[in-house]
Amino acid sequence: MPTPATRNPISRRRLVATSAAAWLAAQLPNRLRGADAKAPVNAGQLAKLGGPRAVRSRPGAWLRWDVREQKQVAEAIAQASLFYWLGKGVNKQTALFIERFRVHCPREHVMTCSSGTAAVHIAVAAAGVGPGDEVITSPVTDFGTVTGILFQQAIPVFADLGAATYNLDPAAVERAITPRTKAIIAVHLAGTPCDLDALRAIADKHRLFLIEDCAQAWGARHRGRPVGTVGHAACFSLMNSKHIGTGDGGVVASSDARLGPALQKFADKGFDRGTGGFTWDQTGVLATNYRMSELQAAFGAAQLDRLEAIAAKRAVLGRALIEEISGLPSVQPPALPAEDRGTFWFFYFRLRLERLKCSRAEFVEALRAEGATASAGYIPVPVYGTKVFREHAFFAGRWPIKEAGLTAMDYSRVRCPEAEAILATGVQCPLNESMDEAHVREIGAAVRKVAKHFST
Repeated sequence: MPTPATRNPISRRRLVATSAAAWLAAQLPNRLRGADAKAPVNAGQLAKLGGPRAVRSRPGAWLRWDVREQKQVAEAIAQASLFYWLGKGVNKQTALFIERFRVHCPREHVMTCSSGTAAVHIAVAAAGVGPGDEVITSPVTDFGTVTGILFQQAIPVFADLGAATYNLDPAAVERAITPRTKAIIAVHLAGTPCDLDALRAIADKHRLFLIEDCAQAWGARHRGRPVGTVGHAACFSLMNSKHIGTGDGGVVASSDARLGPALQKFADKGFDRGTGGFTWDQTGVLATNYRMSELQAAFGAAQLDRLEAIAAKRAVLGRALIEEISGLPSVQPPALPAEDRGTFWFFYFRLRLERLKCSRAEFVEALRAEGATASAGYIPVPVYGTKVFREHAFFAGRWPIKEAGLTAMDYSRVRCPEAEAILATGVQCPLNESMDEAHVREIGAAVRKVAKHFST
């Protein structure tokens, strides 16, 4: 009768040896296995072509408000009035907001208002800008930067930008000055401070007002000074997507003796409530109602307590991403001097398309496949390229000051080559305090990977 050993051709000893060898082979890298092993994965291959994704982590939960805002709003609700003015001292939220705002932007005169757009209009009006005056500003910005200029019956004049700062080029600003120029509005795009020293020197030289549009730059610093403290006036937005917000809202501030005292009047229908004995019949300027309520001020006051931590975190993350994508022949990171602090409302870099074998759309598509959140550009065209500007259709399809001969401006002929190139070659990535440095560096690795793949 055959024994078990003769019935089974594999002895116990051989079985153990075979199993051990199989286990050992499974632990070895692909490249050390036999010729029949599966082909190794190429870590440098684009994810869209089957390679591993460069971005594997995900940001944490982005918690922008909590019981602190609830508590502050509850205090406002307990008040007898929600109107911003102190009255008999029962309304405290606006005063608290201003107190905390001054910690970050120490200005003598501070006026809360309904939006960042309102803040700029208030500053422009308080600066005495009127019919036929010119105000130089950036062509790459929100409409809120220019709306107030137009409503004062003045002319926005667009100056070109720095190739890597995306902010006003001081030399271009100086070239744009004419005898009609009244002010400069410097937009700190995406949280990168403008060259404020140069712009202030130009403003002082030509006796112009310098207004800072800080809507995207909460907590940013120029040479160690908070944005908003170098110009004659500072304008901030509290719109929902900004670093801190109240759903919507704004702040305008100034320490200038000519401009500062007029801020309240131009935010509050011409009323000068701070002057003792003021009565309605003494209203001396035409102004609209841009007031903010105590509810928004309460929410904003709580948000201001978060600002420094938000700004500091974004500053570190933005610097890390700049570091990660620097030195690539086909990529131009944003320029941010070491002595400045950018607070990165979003992160924007440019492609040198002449050094790539792909379009911007293809680059962005590949970047998304790597797990990075990215989009092409910022706004589709410069402000002067929009339909309302090209057709000068500002007021019921007309532009009265042009019809009156107060300007020869023709926006259909305006060109700012660098601004147009910035929009045509830029890539935008969100960046916020819910992210950590490891995640941001993975985004940088994704940019490097895609750039290397498509580089000529």
